[in-house]
Amino acid sequence: MADIEIQRAHGLGWAGAQSLAKAWQSQAESDWGMTCTHTPGEGEDRLTFERPGAQGLLRVDATQFELQITLGFLLRAYKTLIAEKINRNLDEALARLGGA
Repeated sequence: MADIEIQRAHGLGWAGAQSLAKAWQSQAESDWGMTCTHTPGEGEDRLTFERPGAQGLLRVDATQFELQITLGFLLRAYKTLIAEKINRNLDEALARLGGA
């Protein structure tokens, strides 16, 4: 069971959603040291990610994002702060791209 689950509807369409997911992947790899694996699909892309203390899945389709993160013992103490930051970053990105 995921420690953090975030679902967000968007109006970016398929191409815009894929672009935002790729930007998220770049940030996760460079800023947070995540190892990411992108799996494109028919109507849905999946991005799995992991690093010591955290792992998860980002699912993207033409109308919504779904993020699930499982935190290790030490990071669970920061669960609320991590969720707030992710929500804030996603809201800002969607507003900037006109997909909110």
